Amino acid sequence: MQKMEELLTQSIEELQQAASDLSRDLFKLRTELAEEKKLEKPHLVGEKRRARARVLTAIKQKQAPRSNS
Repeated sequence: MQKMEELLTQSIEELQQAASDLSRDLFKLRTELAEEKKLEKPHLVGEKRRARARVLTAIKQKQAPRSNS
C-alpha cells in the first residue's frame, strides 16, 4: 500500500491506471465472495477500498486548481 506522499509524485495517468486496477481487483474479490460465500483473505477487500480511495483523492488534489490565498 502506497503512502499519500508517494501517490502525489505520480502522474494523473499513472494514478488513473492504479485506480482502474484496484477497481478490477475489488470486483474480482466481490464476485468471489458472492459465488463462494467465503474469501480466503477477506481483509483484502478493505485494504483495496482504502487504497483506491487514496488514489482517487490524489487524482482530485492534482486536478484541483490551486488558490493563492
